[in-house]
Amino acid sequence: MSSQFQIFKKDVQRFPRLDTVIMIEESIRKAKSDLTARQIWKKLPKKAMWQTFMATLDYLEYSGKILIDEDKTVIWIWNPKRIANLKKKGLVVR
Repeated sequence: MSSQFQIFKKDVQRFPRLDTVIMIEESIRKAKSDLTARQIWKKLPKKAMWQTFMATLDYLEYSGKILIDEDKTVIWIWNPKRIANLKKKGLVVR
């Protein structure tokens, strides 16, 4: 277990269930425009506690699926097909 995850684990009182993570992930991915974290949270199909939602965003950012800019805008960046194509063309991924 990485030290970063251990720090994360100490700060979180409630961990999201898998269905909650998937719901939030799909909501972000399907958003037509870049929305703030609060806007996404309000548009979720089912309610989630704010802390659970933020823990999920932390996980998605850590796993490289989203970016959160200084304006708290959440941007979906995960595209495995595009990454595979770039790797075939010689892109070095670290």
